[in-house]
Amino acid sequence: MSDEEVRRVREALDEVERIADPEARVRAKSRIMAAQVKRNKEWAAERKELVIRLWDGGAGLSYRQIAARLDIKLSTVQDIFRGYTGSGTARPKVKPPEEGS
Repeated sequence: MSDEEVRRVREALDEVERIADPEARVRAKSRIMAAQVKRNKEWAAERKELVIRLWDGGAGLSYRQIAARLDIKLSTVQDIFRGYTGSGTARPKVKPPEEGS
């Protein structure tokens, strides 16, 4: 997506936030959020596929290079390879190593 497309989407969302009537604003936001739920799953799947392809089984880019190239967080790339898809607040805690191991 080009910077111009991103700018236009942001401006459209800003327009929704400027709807004066609170009920109309909430209805518009609710419709957008509902449509985005499905889109988020599709977009995440596409991102995962590209990240895996760029890594190329270890023969391609490093995790850091992938994050920089796609302008995403390194932790997002790492989570893709860990199979983690939840929010950062619900990330499972890492068990501390057992003593003597």
